This record gives sequence, C-alpha cells and structure tokens, in this order.
Amino acid sequence: MFTNKKVVLIVLDSVGIGYLPDAFAFNSEGANTLGHVYEHNEHFSLPFLEAMGLGLIAQDPIPSPPNGKPIASYGKMAEKSAGMDTTAGHWEIAGVVSTERFNIYENGFPQEIIDEFTQKNGVAPLCNKPYSGTDVIRDYGIEHIETLRPIVYTSADSVFQIAAHEEAFGMDRLYKVCETTRELLNKYNIGRVIARPFLGDSPSNFYRTSNRKDYSLPPSKTTVLDIMASKGFQVCSIGKISDIFAARGITMDIHTTSNNHGMEETIRMAKEDLSGVIFTNLVDFDMVYGHRNDVAGYGKALVEFDQKLPELLAAIGDRDLLILTADHGCDPTFPGTDHTREYVPLLVYSKNIKPKSLGTRDSFADIAESLSEFFELGYTFGATSFL
Repeated sequence: MFTNKKVVLIVLDSVGIGYLPDAFAFNSEGANTLGHVYEHNEHFSLPFLEAMGLGLIAQDPIPSPPNGKPIASYGKMAEKSAGMDTTAGHWEIAGVVSTERFNIYENGFPQEIIDEFTQKNGVAPLCNKPYSGTDVIRDYGIEHIETLRPIVYTSADSVFQIAAHEEAFGMDRLYKVCETTRELLNKYNIGRVIARPFLGDSPSNFYRTSNRKDYSLPPSKTTVLDIMASKGFQVCSIGKISDIFAARGITMDIHTTSNNHGMEETIRMAKEDLSGVIFTNLVDFDMVYGHRNDVAGYGKALVEFDQKLPELLAAIGDRDLLILTADHGCDPTFPGTDHTREYVPLLVYSKNIKPKSLGTRDSFADIAESLSEFFELGYTFGATSFL
C-alpha cells in the first residue's frame, strides 16, 4: 500500500535550549536547560549531537560542528500552547495547540476533589500537598504501608500523582485507583493522573520503580497520529507516548524502563520494514534528573544518549527521517524543581537531504505539518512544514 519510509521522532523530555520571550509569565526567565548542563559539567561534550548542529542552534557554550558543517538540519521551536507541561508539549508536536492551560493546584487539591476521590475509591488519601516524588515517599511511605491510604501529591504542573507501594498496596489496585480518578477529574481539566509505584521497606531505601503509568486527557482535537493510523500507517509508541495521547492514534505500544531501554527499542524498530512513525519519549532527563536538580546526572544521561546516536543514525534508511526535539525545559540549575518555559531544539537528519538552517519555528506543530507533508496525508494543522 505504501512506499516504505518512516520517521523516527524522539522527544528528549525536558531538554530545553533557552528561555522563551514570555518566560516571565512562567517564572522561567534565565532558564536554559542544555546551556546550563554544559556550563556546570566540567569537560562536557556531546560530539554526535554537536556534529548534527546543536551548537548552531544555541551557540555558546555549545561547540559548533567541525568546520561549521553539520550533518543534520538544525533550528529551534517556540511553544505556542499555554503552558509548559508534558501533555501540552506533546500534543502540540502532534498538531494540537492548547489555548488554555490545564488547571494547576500548587497548594494541593480542594476538599471537593479529595471528597470525590475518597468516595469513588473508598479510601481517603494521604498528603495532598505539592511535593517532590522522592521526598513524598520518604515522608509518607511508612504511614501508607501501615494504613494502605494512597499518597496524593502534585506540583506546578497539572498533575494528580498517586504513589503506592507495589507489594503492600498492589499494582492492579493502584492502576484501578488511577483509572477511577482520571474519570472523576476530567471535569476539572487536570492534564494527567500519574501512578507512582515504589518499593522498599523504610524511608532510607524507598525508591520509585519503572512501572509508572500516565493517564492523560484525550487530545482535544485531531492529531497527526490519528490521521496516520486512520490511513493505515504504523504509529509506534515507545515510552510514555501512548499514555500522553490516551492511546489514541497508536497502533503499537512498547513500554520502556529507562532512556537506554528506550533507545534500544527505537533502534530495533528503526531497522524494521514498516511505513509510519516511531514516536519515542526519553523521560529520564526530566523525571530522574531535571526534577531533582541533578545537573551531573542530567549531563551523564545526555552523554549516554549521545553515545547511542551513531547506532541510530546507521539504522536510518535512505528514505527515512530522524527528528530530535523536546517538549519543554526542566533546568536542573534553576530555583525549584518544576518545568521551565523554553525553546526546544530541532534536529532533522536524512541521508539524502542537504543540511540547512531551519531557523526559529513559531510552533511545535511544525513537526505535525511536516509529517503530513512527508506521508502525503492531505491534512493541515495550521502550521508550517520545514520540509
């Protein structure tokens, strides 16, 4: 039915590249996730990303490619959506610009929501405060195990997070509580309910596991994934992509446990004989390092990703595209532990397209518009293709 060609689209979760002009409205002025990772890690380099043209997007302190000649097209994108969260960023990449921010409860959820949660799930939650995910299980983990009351917490994003012990509370029960909570929160316009399972037997050794699951609102409009799936193309989700889109427009879902696992699965699928998009989210940058202000760990994770790039580039076929981007920032050197409102990088690699500057794009939705053109979908997202 199709000529065999694919797009490998990788979201480096939270790898922003400098604050946006409207960052003052999001308390993000001065944020620069990638630039500050370079500045705060001695002798730091990402040779393969730099060869693709990373330094031509952001310049100092990121080195330019050898001889100033990149192997990929390069640019950066501004977010048009009202927000700086995972859901809005990914939806915009897929063609849906969110004109209203999801509701945020920075001081905890109102009693009305907690009462509904208790009624629907048959148990009152613990905590109900803004919290770091690692701190909250340290502070409430023992009481949770003793009472089997789920731990509810939030952040500066539109998230209702539910932490529970995998063995004491049970994974099936945690997921069921999250599903029920997702239904009751739809009317409150909360972006995501997140299952946050953990293990361990004391505050000193509690740790979050890789069995996290996100329950998002479904996209408010048609996405490029919807169109591709309806026309018979493969839409392969790697990581939490399927969760972010409430499984809509997804034809294949591959769960991952780490950035490295995500890259291994992406490389494996890039070698497959399929027509469509391989859409990968690498969440460790954000979840494990950005939100924990771990600038050294963030840098190490970027180096590990960079070292995987040659194998991925070798797997890209003659008719394929590789697109590297991000969904927002999460500057690990910035005050607080929340996302930051930033430009995101745009690197586009093809073996048969001469690299060029893609400039500064007005919207992440330029990716959706480009996918529509690449696969001849005959659908517009009101954005501008970079092809």
